[in-house]
Amino acid sequence: MRRTIIGVLGLQGDFEKHAEMLHRLDGVVPLVVRTPEEVRSCEGLIIPGGESTTVGKLMVRYGVDEAIKDRAREGMPIFGTCTGMILLAREIEGSDQYRLGLMDITVRRNAFGRQIDSFETDLQIPAICNSRPVRAVFIRAPIVSEVRGNAEVLSRLPDGRIVMVRQGPHLAAAFHPELTDDTRIHQYFVDIVRGCASA
Repeated sequence: MRRTIIGVLGLQGDFEKHAEMLHRLDGVVPLVVRTPEEVRSCEGLIIPGGESTTVGKLMVRYGVDEAIKDRAREGMPIFGTCTGMILLAREIEGSDQYRLGLMDITVRRNAFGRQIDSFETDLQIPAICNSRPVRAVFIRAPIVSEVRGNAEVLSRLPDGRIVMVRQGPHLAAAFHPELTDDTRIHQYFVDIVRGCASA
């Protein structure tokens, strides 16, 4: 099997957990990236959780923001979790903070309250598996308040709030799939990356 290089943005947040999850997948080489050159060497990129304002400022400071947008224009898939979802959104409610703006979604930050209000729940994600739910960990998580264009909803909470979306090769989740033992969401993203590479 050809080895697939998946970058994990390593400016802040739980990037090491994502790298550990990717290590468990066949044929995947995780690469923690912090420079434009490292971004350009990846076939897919994960933007992990953290503090969205801080990560946005660091992306600009180190020049990785433009490298990410350049690679996205070239077709590189990007997967954002929690903070990564916020940075991928075109609109952020009540904020003009930096964002990549690569997905036609509007997000609401900290939609569930403070860190003390973190929780876990089972999600139905038919695109990944019809028979077994995915355990999702929410920590100061955003939600998607509006979906436009060809962005599609992959999962909702029981109350209808949108917590996972896909648009073309890009994927965004409000929760932290790296904090469980379930590799299915990371495998789903790797499959997207490999599908784009072979197209």
